[in-house]
Amino acid sequence: MQAFTQLNGLVVPLDRANVDTDAIIPKQFLKSIKRAGFGPNAFDEWRYLDHGEPGMDNSQRPLNPDFSLNQVRYQGASVLLARENFGCGSSREHAPWALLDFGFRAIIAPSYADIFFNNCFKNGILPIILSADIVDSLFNAVESSVGYKLTIDLEAQTISTPDAQSYAFEVDTFRKHCLLNGLDDIGLTLQHVDEIKAFEEKYKQVQPWLFN
Repeated sequence: MQAFTQLNGLVVPLDRANVDTDAIIPKQFLKSIKRAGFGPNAFDEWRYLDHGEPGMDNSQRPLNPDFSLNQVRYQGASVLLARENFGCGSSREHAPWALLDFGFRAIIAPSYADIFFNNCFKNGILPIILSADIVDSLFNAVESSVGYKLTIDLEAQTISTPDAQSYAFEVDTFRKHCLLNGLDDIGLTLQHVDEIKAFEEKYKQVQPWLFN
């Protein structure tokens, strides 16, 4: 998993509440368990004017010009600004996979669905909770300023705006450690690889018939 330390990223607004995981990555694209390749179909039903299916050439599909992620000013955005209860619905881990593959490293919203929130940390995305008032002010700033970027410092737990405003955010200590060091569940386990090998060797001596 890619570590998250600091990010100076372009912000794209998604001004909708209760965005569920089926909107983030529709059900027909869940046939793969690989973490890569879902980005082109993130928000598929909103990004495109036709119905999407796996295997389609997305470069030939008609785009919805009114959807923010399609607008030229937001191309290359790595920070998603959203409304309350983002990531509700089913618990599919494909949702953060799709967002990460699209290019998002951080999300800012007033609240999230619990499972989606947890899955973000496990896949290298930082989900930040800010008050609805602050999120409102950020929406206004993003929409009124082309090229609006935020600087997110995970170690300091701060968000800095172009006009020198600074917002603090909370993050669980363990989750912060994992993100700073790029540790997903597998990475955490591999930190104990020597102990695991030692246990396996001892187990072979105690019950060798299991290994014949």
